[in-house]
Amino acid sequence: MARYTGPRGRRDRRAGVMISSMRKNPIEKKPYPPGEHGRGRQRQTEYGIRLLEKQKARWYYGVSEKQFRRAYEKATRTQGVTGETLLQMMELRADNVVYRMGFATSRPQARQLVVHGHFLLNGRKHNIPSAILKPGDVLTVREKSQRLEPIQNAVEQVVAVPPWLEADHENFTGRILHAPSRDEIDAPVEEQLIIEFYSR
Repeated sequence: MARYTGPRGRRDRRAGVMISSMRKNPIEKKPYPPGEHGRGRQRQTEYGIRLLEKQKARWYYGVSEKQFRRAYEKATRTQGVTGETLLQMMELRADNVVYRMGFATSRPQARQLVVHGHFLLNGRKHNIPSAILKPGDVLTVREKSQRLEPIQNAVEQVVAVPPWLEADHENFTGRILHAPSRDEIDAPVEEQLIIEFYSR
C-alpha cells in the first residue's frame, strides 16, 4: 500500500520533528528514533540525510513517492526556484488548502472530505484532493455538508489562517489570494536537500 497507515508517533520520532496532527508530541517522551538501535550512535551519511528530508516532506503532506516525484519534475520545468516551487505546489493541493482554511483538523481528514465530494471548487463539485489550485480559486463547503460534525469541530478549533488564504467560516467558504512565498510556508523541511537528493 502506498499510503502510510502505521503509527504516526513512530514516524514522527524517525523524522525527528512533529509532522503529524497528534495532540501529544511523542518526541518529548522519547527523543530518539524508534527501533532496537534507536538510542545507539546514529551514523548519518550524506545520502541518508537527504533521503530523510525528502521523506519528511512526503509524510508532512501525506503524498506517495510517485506523486512527490511527479511534483518535483514539474517544479524543475517551472520558472523560479525549484525548491520553493515544489513546496508551493504541495501547499496548493486541494486537500492541503482545505486543511489550511480550517475546514478539517488534519490533512488525512481533509483528503477524505474532498474525496467524498463535500466541497465545491468555483461552484462545481470537486473530489480530487491532489488537484493544484490557483490564486483566485474559491472553495466552498456544500450546503448539505456544512452540518457535518468533523467540519463543525474543525471550524470551532481554527486559530489562524495563513496570509495567502482568506476564509469565511460563517459562510463555509474560502479563497486563495496568492501563491504562498517560502516565508509563508511553515513546513519543517530544508527543500534544498530534497533537490540535491533527486538531482544526484
